[in-house]
Amino acid sequence: MDRLTSMAVFVRVVEKGSFVAAAEEMAISPTMVGKHIRHLEHRLNALLLNRTTRRQGLTEAGRVFYERCRRLLADADAAEASARALLSSPSGLLRISAPVTFGNRVLTPILTEFLQHHPEVEAEVVLSDRKVDLIEERYEAAFRIGPVADDGLVARALPDYRMTLAASPDYLAKHGAPKRPEQLSTHSCFGFSQWDGNHVWRLQGPQGEISVPVRPRLRMDSGEGVRRAALAGFGVVLHASMLLDDDIAAGRLIQVLPDYSPQPRSMHLVYLPERRQSPKLEAFIALTVAKLWGRV
Repeated sequence: MDRLTSMAVFVRVVEKGSFVAAAEEMAISPTMVGKHIRHLEHRLNALLLNRTTRRQGLTEAGRVFYERCRRLLADADAAEASARALLSSPSGLLRISAPVTFGNRVLTPILTEFLQHHPEVEAEVVLSDRKVDLIEERYEAAFRIGPVADDGLVARALPDYRMTLAASPDYLAKHGAPKRPEQLSTHSCFGFSQWDGNHVWRLQGPQGEISVPVRPRLRMDSGEGVRRAALAGFGVVLHASMLLDDDIAAGRLIQVLPDYSPQPRSMHLVYLPERRQSPKLEAFIALTVAKLWGRV
């Protein structure tokens, strides 16, 4: 028998004063009430109720057990009520992981708007360019750039992550600007270590796609570090357009090979395949997808 159910039956017997009254309230037979009580007494190896044909009363063990059961059942009811509340409207803590550049420049305004619309929700955002484990690290959702492995997660496609080739004016003045993609192999090139594992840059040009092997002298796992190295004149950088566009517009960096577009990287919002998503996660996904695809 289910122990929690047996405890609930025992509490009702005590509070109603008889097996029959408890049975009527719980819509079971008096015989079944008796089975639940005997189950508990057998489990505890103790008599809980002194029963005669005229009356019943708690034993000393029964009094202690009754108080504990009453509190435990009240806690269980409160836990269920809290869970139902979370599933009825957006509320509670939403924990999200996102890449640093995307999180700072794109996610933050979306998330602040989301929180303004849903005052019962709190959010914790961890910005990291590493791939997090949603289960082990207790994230409800994560943004991922690049291919998504088949690891059992639901992946919502987002607009591709646009990429740019650039270098500083000082570097280009000293080393010359490459005129053709294959000339990149003779330049000091660098990029994001988590994306460029094979050291091949794929560009889309007038004649189609071309793959260019490069020999990066510097590999970093920080987008901001990559940007600063480019501004310092270290070489030609391949990274997210959203990180480099402002510097290009201000003249601090110059776009390299403007007729050749680096292949964009796919981007997804991933989350666990729950049978029923929490309202807070559903609402966040809906707003994020709508904002990024320009539907609101």
